[in-house]
Amino acid sequence: MTDTVAIVLDQAPKKRFRLPLEVLLSLVLLGAAALMAAIGTLIAPDATSQSILDALLPPGSPGHLLGTDELGRDVLALTIAGTSSALVGPVIVALGSMLLGILLGTIAGYVRGPVDFLIGRWTDLLFSLPMLLAAIVVAGVFGAGYWMTVVLLIVLFSPSDIRIVRAGVLEQAARPFVEAAQMLSLSKARIMFGQVLPNVSSLIITNAMLNVAFALVAFSSLSFLGVGVPAGSADWGRQLTDGRSIMMDNPAAVLVPALLIIGVACAANLVGDWLGQTMTRTGRV
Repeated sequence: MTDTVAIVLDQAPKKRFRLPLEVLLSLVLLGAAALMAAIGTLIAPDATSQSILDALLPPGSPGHLLGTDELGRDVLALTIAGTSSALVGPVIVALGSMLLGILLGTIAGYVRGPVDFLIGRWTDLLFSLPMLLAAIVVAGVFGAGYWMTVVLLIVLFSPSDIRIVRAGVLEQAARPFVEAAQMLSLSKARIMFGQVLPNVSSLIITNAMLNVAFALVAFSSLSFLGVGVPAGSADWGRQLTDGRSIMMDNPAAVLVPALLIIGVACAANLVGDWLGQTMTRTGRV
């Protein structure tokens, strides 16, 4: 009888793992963007070189698939080379914000008391600061460059991570396995980061991917306003600033970087949601 049941179970159709089409397309777009960020400067090493004689060429011109801008720079080469500047900063912001959120959110949610109160007031203070305005003020006072903008955005993005992790840890801290770990006299650090934190990993990963999308938009907005990225640099946000005056002459100079910003941000959002749902369904939370 046991052998018969085993045979039936073996013959039962197994559910095949399939990626949703939108997630697959998002992964392809993110993979292509990551590849361009890694080798973009090798593919287009002279992207910022100017040639006034070739200024304002329309898309499809010989040697210039997407045309040129008013300084004669090739739009396609500028877009490829600008991928690194546009993506590296947001990814570092998301990772740095996630680490701050994990550290402070876990401590606040598990230890509670005065520590939770102080961390909560710190997050309230950061939430009250308008992000773009704070970045512009810091740039005006300290002459903030690209990496100073990265550090500033890590700090400004961290409150949401702290609160999300704290909420997840508060929910998990009341579970029986935490009481069992305490009865075994495990240290607070081991319980917090070894037992409780892995159970909120889906929240952390989903929010980190959302932060990549939001940081990409924030970086591009700051670059558009002339903050963080120097003038003449290869950067998607900077291309929007440089190309708005030639919108009628060569729309590709504005539309291509704008569509890439929107596309990558949406792709990161979709992949983050899918990862969170998948980890929840498989019990890896």
